Amino acid sequence: MVNILSQIIEHKRKEIEARKTTLPQEKIIEEIDKGIPVRDFKAAISQPHRINLIAELKKSSPSKGILRIDFEPLEIARVFELSGACALSVLTEDKFFGGDIGYIKKIKEVVSLPLLRKDFIIDPYQIYESLYYGADALLLIASLLAEEELENFVKTAENLNLVPMVEVHSQEDLEKVLAISSIEVIGINNRNLYTFEVNLETTVSLKRYIPEDKIVVSESGINSYEDVMYLRSLGINAVLIGEAFMSAEDIGAKVKEVMGY
Repeated sequence: MVNILSQIIEHKRKEIEARKTTLPQEKIIEEIDKGIPVRDFKAAISQPHRINLIAELKKSSPSKGILRIDFEPLEIARVFELSGACALSVLTEDKFFGGDIGYIKKIKEVVSLPLLRKDFIIDPYQIYESLYYGADALLLIASLLAEEELENFVKTAENLNLVPMVEVHSQEDLEKVLAISSIEVIGINNRNLYTFEVNLETTVSLKRYIPEDKIVVSESGINSYEDVMYLRSLGINAVLIGEAFMSAEDIGAKVKEVMGY
């Protein structure tokens, strides 16, 4: 698994160059200037007196393979909304996660929840592309970007009224993120992207250093109601859960079981 991340990034760079040819950034800017309504991701995931759910649509993963053979994104999105999710995370990486950026636009037509684009964002082009396809927020991974690069990506997203959820996994990542004061949503990924090992204690160790005015999301390795309640006791605002739901026979029932709805 150690080399998976470098393979993903290598593939992503090629994919971005191809996308720029078929859908140039200039065309995207012309289109988005017409104004696409953006849903309030920050408000959705920071509702008080509860732990909020960002439910993730993910067909497969490098570590687990295909999670759901009958992957019907529109139907799954509807089930998530009916089951009490506050926002949806849509995996758009194609080769390793079975995603498609086109899912965002289609899902947005059938649910009223805010949508987070989950991908490996390494080029400003992808930020404009995210809005073009209807995302309300996007994931930025701190370890993939230099501090100045991260700051520029955050500013670009904010100028487009997109919420950047910036993901950290280490103290070094967190220091980089906290140096950029405008970042309001911090995701703590319990999965090490280089080894794919998961440890919920990553959230414990990093949460204590995050100021109270930030919105904190715990991601990966959350499989049970006990996990969710543990994270709530730490003051986590939201959990991002995908694999536990994708591999369940009855997604709606699994959401209610894990979240205690």
